[in-house]
Amino acid sequence: MTHLTLLTPDGTTSTTGLRAPAVTDADKPAAPLTERVVYAAAHVVPRAAADNTPGAPADLDWDATLAFRHHLWSWGLGVADAMDTAQRNMGLDPAATRELITRSAREAQSVGGRIVVGVNTDDLAPDATADAPASEPSEQQIVDAYVAQLHHAEDAGAGVVLMASRHLARLASTAPDAPAVYRRVYARVIERASAPVVLHWLGEAFDPALAGYFGGQQASDTVLDIMRDAGEQVSGIKMSLLNARAEVSLRSQLPATARMFTGDDFHYVDLIAGDRPGDRSGDRPGSRSADGRHRHSDALLGAFAAVGPIASAAVRALPDEAAYRALLAPTEALSRHVFSAPTWHYKTGIAFLAWLNGHQPAFQMVGGLHAGRSLPHLSETVRLANACGALEDPDLAAARWHGLLALAGLTTPAGRRGSSHVDRPVAEVVA
Repeated sequence: MTHLTLLTPDGTTSTTGLRAPAVTDADKPAAPLTERVVYAAAHVVPRAAADNTPGAPADLDWDATLAFRHHLWSWGLGVADAMDTAQRNMGLDPAATRELITRSAREAQSVGGRIVVGVNTDDLAPDATADAPASEPSEQQIVDAYVAQLHHAEDAGAGVVLMASRHLARLASTAPDAPAVYRRVYARVIERASAPVVLHWLGEAFDPALAGYFGGQQASDTVLDIMRDAGEQVSGIKMSLLNARAEVSLRSQLPATARMFTGDDFHYVDLIAGDRPGDRSGDRPGSRSADGRHRHSDALLGAFAAVGPIASAAVRALPDEAAYRALLAPTEALSRHVFSAPTWHYKTGIAFLAWLNGHQPAFQMVGGLHAGRSLPHLSETVRLANACGALEDPDLAAARWHGLLALAGLTTPAGRRGSSHVDRPVAEVVA
């Protein structure tokens, strides 16, 4: 197959040439990356025959879910599991979350792969709805919920990311001194950890329920206070505000032992590269320049689940920034599209690309979230993935995409790019 059919919102179709992947399996590393600490936030794959409808419990295809994690490890990337990309608070229920953590941590140990997992408070009562108001948990209940998940993660052998909690956000929003509430809760949870943890700052673009997290305008100060209170028990923070300036500012103030893990799916190329050439190659924890300022970010990104092979090759190219940018910069347009508003539906794009690339048997998501993006939106995802070389098996991707168009009853140009053509059904072109 030599072309892709694309679809615009008005129903017009066009074709573009199918490109080779930017990297191939021959480019795989022999060990985890060392130029930066890099985690890809992995999604989950449901059974195709499961009840993948809104509100139904998650019923996962464990073979495909775990195989995707092995795919990421094979490229030297770490896996960040049971986090937002895995549909926490958007379909992945507590029982499935616990099983995912246990299984993924065991698989990581079997191959020496890096793994961190999300620890949250979502074992508590569900969020209130108009039909079912929920009683808000107390501060003690929030601490206990965090600690229970913390201990489960540690027992499984995984590193811990203390995720932003909707319950804590609501509790703090009603307090006269919100920063004090965050500082107190995090201190009580961190003191129960047996190893250093990573903090998690997720912006409201990803989850509106987290607006004002860590205390609104005082948030950066609150984060730094939590880190100072904990000392070396906090090894870093994952920052997902889609605000590069805010990340660089906080990064420059972090303690020497803490890393900034960028979660900025819009600006990761510059943030990982760093802001001064002389400081772009080090991997020592908390490495700083002569003036004591952190100069680059490590990474914990959902986007890297979609472009894992390219991300791996690009990071390994450092400190050759030209080679790094040549590989990774073209992926940012794809990431910006996948994470476009409403940003929380980025998971649909991650699962869609995993399906196109052969990492899952069907384009299905827990809770029916595969319906989170329109066909024209997915078409642009296909175009941008093709343009940056993120289609790992271009022929398979094209066949699956054209089949999805055919299922929607759409027609496609029969000719190749630049040729005259007549429209005929997509199914005929695929055949």
